[in-house]
Amino acid sequence: MLFYPMPYRNQLHPWCIIQLLPNARTIVVQRFRRRSDAEAHMQVLRRMKPHASYQIMFDAQQKHEE
Repeated sequence: MLFYPMPYRNQLHPWCIIQLLPNARTIVVQRFRRRSDAEAHMQVLRRMKPHASYQIMFDAQQKHEE
């Protein structure tokens, strides 16, 4: 199993909003420190683009044991 360490900024901002795209693809739209901040931003995104699909996700890094 390959292990790529998570950048430090991503460790500080584990909550992210992802946009769901066709063919099971996703894009990370923005990262946040708190879930409540992600929820507030997602409400704005849904008002601006009502036909797009967004999800909030907690992006936790797993420890790699050798």
